[in-house]
Order: sequence, then C-alpha cells, then structure tokens
Amino acid sequence: MSESPSDNLTFEQCLAELDRVVRALEDGQLGLEEALAQYEIGIGLLKRCHAQLQKVEQRILQLTGVDAEGRPVTQPFDHAATAESARQATQLDHAPSAESVKRKRKKEEDTDILF
Repeated sequence: MSESPSDNLTFEQCLAELDRVVRALEDGQLGLEEALAQYEIGIGLLKRCHAQLQKVEQRILQLTGVDAEGRPVTQPFDHAATAESARQATQLDHAPSAESVKRKRKKEEDTDILF
C-alpha cells in the first residue's frame, strides 16, 4: 500500500490543502476529470483531518475535581459519554410536551364519540 501525500501533513497543513481543493472546485474552472480527482483528494484530506481530531480528542483530560492540596484531578476524556449525553439531549428536544400529549388525547376522545 502506498503512502498518501496527506499522511505526513500536520492538521493545519491538511486543512489548508483541503481549503485549496474546495476553492478550486468552487471556482468551476476544472474539467470533469480534474474536478473528480480533486474531489477524491479532498475526501482523503477530510478523512485525515477527522482522524487527527479524533486522536487529539482522546488525549484531552477532563477536570473532575480538586484534591486536598488544591491540585486539579483529571481523568481521560470519555467521548462515548459525551456522545450519549448529546443523543439523550436530542431525544429530549424531540419529546412531546405534556400539553401536546393532552391535546392529542382530547382529540382522540372527541373522535371516539358516536353521534
């Protein structure tokens, strides 16, 4: 397997190259084949940026408190816990309100009455 040119780039270099690719594509001056090649390069750069961000994120320490001497107590950042919290928050945002549930029940009761 050959090494991709983006394998040795820093995150900032990778992001700058991705920006260059996007500008070239948005400019609309590339032929179809060159545009497709640049798009493929851009996808590779984007994947590389995401992978680099994920590695850095795993190194983040989360402050959990202060010990008896006043030093910060840390633990490794738990991405899964953050993702779970975000998922639960999204579900709460979409949960029906008590008022909307009452209105729905009332409407169902009204339609059950025979005339």
